[in-house]
Amino acid sequence: MIVRIVPLAWLACVVAWPQIPGTTGQAGSSRPITLPPSGREGAPGAVTVQQSATSGGAETINSSTQIGGGFQGSVPGENVPAGTIALTLGDAVRRGLETNLGALTANYSARAAGAQRAQQLSYLLPNISVSASETDTQINLAAYGFKFNLPPGLNFSIPSVVGPFSYSQLQGNFGATVWDPVLRRNWQASKESERAAILSAKDARELVVLAVAGTYLQMLATAARVDSQRAQVENARAVNQQAEVRKTAGTNSRIDVVRTLVELETQRQRLNALEADVRKQKIGLARLIGLPLDRQVILSEALGFPPLTVPDSAAEIQHAFANRPDMKAAEAQVQAAERVVSAAHAERLPSASISGDFGVSGPNPASTHGVFAVTGSVNVPIWLGGRVKADIEQAETTLAQRKAELADQQGQVEQEVRTALIELETAVGQVRLAQQNRGYASETLREARDRFGLGVATTVEVVQAQEQVASAESDYVSSLYSFELARVALARATGEAEKELPDLLKVAQP
Repeated sequence: MIVRIVPLAWLACVVAWPQIPGTTGQAGSSRPITLPPSGREGAPGAVTVQQSATSGGAETINSSTQIGGGFQGSVPGENVPAGTIALTLGDAVRRGLETNLGALTANYSARAAGAQRAQQLSYLLPNISVSASETDTQINLAAYGFKFNLPPGLNFSIPSVVGPFSYSQLQGNFGATVWDPVLRRNWQASKESERAAILSAKDARELVVLAVAGTYLQMLATAARVDSQRAQVENARAVNQQAEVRKTAGTNSRIDVVRTLVELETQRQRLNALEADVRKQKIGLARLIGLPLDRQVILSEALGFPPLTVPDSAAEIQHAFANRPDMKAAEAQVQAAERVVSAAHAERLPSASISGDFGVSGPNPASTHGVFAVTGSVNVPIWLGGRVKADIEQAETTLAQRKAELADQQGQVEQEVRTALIELETAVGQVRLAQQNRGYASETLREARDRFGLGVATTVEVVQAQEQVASAESDYVSSLYSFELARVALARATGEAEKELPDLLKVAQP
């Protein structure tokens, strides 16, 4: 019996040894997390407002909203009413914030950053687990190099095969990092990365508001052009009927009638093109805010020109620096990179950890005895083969790039604010000029029709006056659209789009 106890005791040590946490230790010191060099990676898309000068009879400005990436799409929205949908700007913005793919993608990125922060925190917190096992085994000692050659004449032998035998084990396992400066700085860096992702998600909401408001205003402008064009068609029809009457009376020639017919058909073609444009723009707006594409949409607000004073540029720039989420996100990205640099330097510092297990073990569940093992360890880096130097160089390179991106972001914010103020000032002047020109064109048309009715003017003068009215009306609508879009761009440039834009048209006087 005694001869079998020795190999069995050795076997128990072999089996139990891997289950003692303190004996394995860590395979080296902790490493700093690796950040992407650029803090701008993974952006869901872009939304910009553009204003340019065009020449078409009168000098005007042409404004537009450019939408790219995920901001062009959406997921189906909830609580969509049946039938025709009436939308205010606030309704459209609210639906866009709930369903637009750009905002949703940014929110998912923020959640992923939060999960990474929680993962880094878990490395600093204790890990506790419970395990239970029942083992039935047989061991060939010869496979482990044990060969027993006993002297002849002894009355006992040592078998090379032990077992089969069984044992039961129930353990609680514990492990914790007592001090690890690298892991702590990694966690701090992940917190800053999460903050940057949350701010980027907030900035994505600003871009959604900009995209929805720009599209909504564009639809209002096109709808206003449709209404104006219908008036032009009716006016051209009235002139044509007047020309027919005069031809019947013998005071007008056939060419005057043909000229008015050409003008009438031209105005009809413009109306058809504008009506088709409105339908397409409604589909685009529905895609932005998660509405069914086959649903009829009615916009319940109108363009206007409220009294407005162009703000001071210096004050607006400082306001933008303090409020723009993308500026704050860039600052958080820099702080995250600084934490990683600190973590890389901390690789040279010692770390300490503790681990252990407590439980019972025995040949069967009914015959067990308490067992435990507690291990404390200290890791002091001596030579890591240049790894620390490489990690520091990589972290400092990332930090340098993110600082450059922050400086560029400051310049971009200032550029956007100054550009938005210039566009707003230009649009205000354009609206006032368009209002005057609109009145002059209408007066000219009335006089031309009166002269034609009295027989002292031909249809050439009337048609020219009609074209002037059509151009003046188009310029007026374009100037109103440019004015409202400039207000949208300024709200975005100062970081106040989500706060201000839903009520943009409520103070306007159409």
